[in-house]
Amino acid sequence: MIEVYTDGATSGNPGKSGAGIYIKANAVHDEYAFPLGIMTNHEAEFHAVIQALKVCKTAFPGEILSFRSDSRTVVDVINKDFTKNPVFLPLLEEIRELTSAFPYFFIKWIPEKENLHADQLAKKALRML
Repeated sequence: MIEVYTDGATSGNPGKSGAGIYIKANAVHDEYAFPLGIMTNHEAEFHAVIQALKVCKTAFPGEILSFRSDSRTVVDVINKDFTKNPVFLPLLEEIRELTSAFPYFFIKWIPEKENLHADQLAKKALRML
């Protein structure tokens, strides 16, 4: 099972945004920082999950994925597989499509203090813009 920690960060809301991804795969730990451009904090959190799924599709095809995020909004939308928000709907649809490539995909909410590594990577991505 691959453990994936994701976080989005913005400078302003909306504002410059970045995604941080920290992956634990067996004894290997991978780090990614993706600049995202201008968007809201919630959008950045969704895009962090999307970027992480794209990384996993290439690096860990066919693996079981266990994601963690400190965004209750993202976790709730993905777990309920539903949103009325017209901005979040295309993001949820992309997540659905990406997760279909894996046998199992789980996501759970964690407190910010347990997501510090992904948070630091998201802030690093902000500095890359």
